[in-house]
Order: sequence, then C-alpha cells, then structure tokens
Amino acid sequence: MDSSNFYQEQQGTGPGTSVQPTASEIKQGFAPGPTTTPALFTPLKIRSLTLKNRIAMSPMCMYSSHDGFATDFHLVHTGQYALRGVGLIMMEAAAVAPEGRITPNCLGIWKDEHVEKLEQITRFAHTNHASIGIQLAHAGRKASTNAPWLIKVHGANADEEHGGWPNDLIGPSPVPFSDRSWMPAEMTIEQITSIQREFALAAGRARRANFDVLELHGAHGYLIHSFLSPISNRRTDAYGGSFDNRIRFLVETVRSVRTQWPINRPLFVRLSMTDWVEPSGDIPTGGWTEEESIELAKVLAQEQVDLIDCSTSGSSPLQKIPLGLGYQVPFAHAVKRNVPQMLSAAVGLITTAKQANSIIESKHADLVFIARALLREPNFVLDAARQLDAFAQYPHQYERGRSKPKHSFI
Repeated sequence: MDSSNFYQEQQGTGPGTSVQPTASEIKQGFAPGPTTTPALFTPLKIRSLTLKNRIAMSPMCMYSSHDGFATDFHLVHTGQYALRGVGLIMMEAAAVAPEGRITPNCLGIWKDEHVEKLEQITRFAHTNHASIGIQLAHAGRKASTNAPWLIKVHGANADEEHGGWPNDLIGPSPVPFSDRSWMPAEMTIEQITSIQREFALAAGRARRANFDVLELHGAHGYLIHSFLSPISNRRTDAYGGSFDNRIRFLVETVRSVRTQWPINRPLFVRLSMTDWVEPSGDIPTGGWTEEESIELAKVLAQEQVDLIDCSTSGSSPLQKIPLGLGYQVPFAHAVKRNVPQMLSAAVGLITTAKQANSIIESKHADLVFIARALLREPNFVLDAARQLDAFAQYPHQYERGRSKPKHSFI
C-alpha cells in the first residue's frame, strides 16, 4: 500500500473480489462459514488485464459535460462504482470530434486538454483496484440532439440557438434517422479518412489518460453502425453496397485505432447485432442482421479486437424490439458459439444477481454489462455477492456497513 495514499488505497485486489471470510468475520456474523465463488465473481483475463469479476458498468450518457470536458460529476459518478466493486467501469461515449457528440452536453476526447480530468478519474479507479475503460464514439446522423431533460423545453433536436450544429451532421449517405431528424451530408472519402484519424488520435489520448480498455461504439445507429446498415448506407463506392464494403469503415477504423492503442490493452467493439426491422422490397434483409454481425465478429477477431459487446437496434424508428429480461443475451451466446476466438458480453435488461450469474455460468457470455440496474442500485456488486452466498471484499471505509446473516455485537 502506498503510504502517501493510505486512506484511499484499497487492500488486496480491491472491492468486489471474491475472498474467503476470516475466522473473525465468521464469528462476527458476516458469513456463515467458508464460501464458494460463483461464476459471476470469477476473474477474466483479457490480454494483460485481469478483471476481478464479470460485472461491467455499461457506458451510459450522462449529458453533464461542457465543451466535452469531464467534470467533478464524472469523478463522483464513476468513482462510486470503483469503490463498490464493479469489475470494469466503462465510461460513457466520448466523442472523437465536437460534431460527433449526441448532445452539446456529451463527453468528448477530441482535444488534448480533455486528458487531464480523465486521468484524475482513472487514477481514482486504479487506487481502488478497479479496471476502467472508455467508449469512443461519433454520433454521425444522430448528433445535435438535446439532453433528455431538455427535450420538453427545447424539443428533441438541438438547433444553433441551443448549442447544436444542424448544418454539420455527416453520415455515409444523406438519409436522416426519421422525418423529424436533421439531414446529414454524405461523407466524402477525405472526411472518412479524417474521422478515422480522429478515432486514432482519441485512442492515443485514452492511452495517456491511463484507461485499461477501449471500446468503439458501433451500435445504436451512430456513425459506425450507420455504415454497417443498408438502412442508412446507400453508397455505391468502396464503403457501400456489399457486406465487405459496408464493414470497411469499421475495419479500417479498428486498424487505425490499434496504431495508437497498445497491443497489450484490450479493445472492445459494441455492435447492434440486428436492426430489428422487417424485410421490405427496398431492403430485403430489413437492415443489418445477426448473421452479418457474426461474420463481422470473425473479421474483427483477426484485427486484434478482443470482445464484442452485443447490443441491438437504433437504425430506424420502424424497429420492433421484443423487449424482455435478457432479450439480447442470445446474441452474445451466438458470438461465443460461432466465433470461439472472440469474447462476448451480454447487455440489456440484466437486472438481478441470479440472472447475471446464470448468464456467465451457462457460458452464454464472458462478461455482463449492467446499466440502469447500477443507477438504481450502486451497491449491486457487493449485494450480488451476498445474494449468491459468496463473500466479497468491501472498501475498507465501508466495512462496518456489511450486511450480516446473523446479528452480533462482537
């Protein structure tokens, strides 16, 4: 333990690690006796990184930045999950260019000045022995919207008066998300190359900020996904049409990012595994499909990508999503079955410890991304250990608050 950081630094491998209770802890009623380690609390090694458990915090937009800068909000918000045992904290989508933000209030990583605050956040996470990543993103045609709590005041789209950039939206083709969305301009080859360079430069900043994991946002209808899906990609050049052409932007971006992101650090890609849109005469497949996602995962496995974060949807307001508990887990399982050299993560309506543990135990995914359940229950990981009859290390500052199966005043 670093004596200069004595009060903050955690012991061992940190909160959220499955450990055996001591005789004293058993005597005090913190555990009934020796415990076993459930699948959810087994470590996961990815390149040089070992996650202490299989629970990751999903990247969730917080709409709390100014000019892309992380703030004290991000330090506190992210830091609480480092204290409370999350195995991998994935920070929200960070725009690689100012016009790549979803809203004017979104996080950015497009300039060197953004690094300082981000490094403070990673330093706090590492002090508490938590692994931390960041998602690199460009919103493409779905940029320049308003934060959720501002929609009732200013409407869904952010115009120039409210900090938006409606005339600077870009996409693979001039196809808006809906008839109420801004119209994007079709990207030139020079713009494609420029944005790929911005992703690489952002990866270098993430490296300097000491993130452990990098994720590229290739889902939810944003720029990378919009190249993949024939709903939004109507190009007739090398970046549109065939499967190989539609994946070209992402594959080239991965290669560009890997020039700046160390080979010993994990690289994830979040995909919308399907658009959930019915076939039509215009688009016989309906959009991007599960089968194409599997083939893309095989390609990405050869490009030094380590994990596919399996989400869905976001390309069209015509999508019909069969919402239900764990509704996207089968896609993570499909990646594991069909691309054994690629790790997969499940995300979407994973709400309880038993459900999450079952996903890992049944080998349907290697990692579970928890989103809104963590917003509701910041202590999800430590509570999950108790619910699964395991014993997890607590932050030493909070040890006195550990639940007891039986009460004792010892």
